[in-house]
Amino acid sequence: MRIVIQRVKEAGVTVDAKIVGQIGQGILVFLGIAQTDTLMQADWLIKKLIELRIFEDKEGRMNLSALEVGAQFLVVSQFTLYGHCDKGRRPSFDEAADPKKAEEFYNYFIEGLRKNNVVVATGRFRAMMDVALVNDGPVTFILEANANH
Repeated sequence: MRIVIQRVKEAGVTVDAKIVGQIGQGILVFLGIAQTDTLMQADWLIKKLIELRIFEDKEGRMNLSALEVGAQFLVVSQFTLYGHCDKGRRPSFDEAADPKKAEEFYNYFIEGLRKNNVVVATGRFRAMMDVALVNDGPVTFILEANANH
């Protein structure tokens, strides 16, 4: 399981020119699911994401978590995080989970965040989406749960 997170001042997703998810200050999460991912890895990533201290304190240091600042989350599925471009000219998505498993894990991840009493907005699974954001910083991180998590 791989996520790219961006600290944002605001972010939104539209599908067919209609807003399907929108947040204010918080974290935009691009979520990729691999064939070999487990629910234990999802749980680890959820906990890590909620507790990661990427928001600034009064001294301007990244010292506060999403929970401490009341951050909102926008979760967008993105199988292309498992695209490999090292051979040929077309990306390979062999590592990405099949749509059924990916959707189950996507929903599990969203519900896991919501269990922490945070606001969670979403994109639409398997839809062509337009994602707009105002990056705060910019602050961007890549987190990956592996077999050890």
